Amino acid sequence: MEEKKQTRKEKQLEKHLEAVVEAVLFAMGKSVELRKLAIATGQSEEETRQAVERLKARYDKEERGMEIIELEDSYQMCTRTGFYENLIRVAATPKKQILTDVVLERLSIIAYKQPITKLEIEKIRGVKSDHAVNKLIEYNLVYEVGRLDVPGRPALFATTEEFLRRFGVGSTKELPEPAPGRIDEFRMEAEEELKFEGKLPEEAEKEMKY
Repeated sequence: MEEKKQTRKEKQLEKHLEAVVEAVLFAMGKSVELRKLAIATGQSEEETRQAVERLKARYDKEERGMEIIELEDSYQMCTRTGFYENLIRVAATPKKQILTDVVLERLSIIAYKQPITKLEIEKIRGVKSDHAVNKLIEYNLVYEVGRLDVPGRPALFATTEEFLRRFGVGSTKELPEPAPGRIDEFRMEAEEELKFEGKLPEEAEKEMKY
């Protein structure tokens, strides 16, 4: 009898932890770090993670309108992507964000080389990147993560959580390996730019290593 009673208590605790996680994620409306969720539940990070994963699995199994996604070491409750068409019937259509080939190229460079300065991006592409980077900041896909400790203190850029959400990955480590041909193309263009500037091959090689 005592063993059954303990099992019942464990199940009640599990349901309570899931309810706490659900309440916090719903109320916050943005990603919440695991450590903060653990503070809310009053349990260890591992026990809290298990509660999040159970809740996430239940949402997926029941095909709920909401889903829980993992972003780095944080979690967020959001509308399941399959219901977008239903949402825009009653909500204002969001401003369309156009990602041109040029903007996407700059985004891919930042994603794989972050943190990176505008100058480094321009050396890879051989052209100015102000407009593209500003657009990425406007779309909340890129942000200024800090400043490089050199004269002029140029801004360093990195991708945001919105970038992870938009491209369906939980971490930048999950990004696919870039096509080798694309890397060679970037490198060749950068080398041409450095030659045009009159740099010696040894100097060009140094500047190509980021």
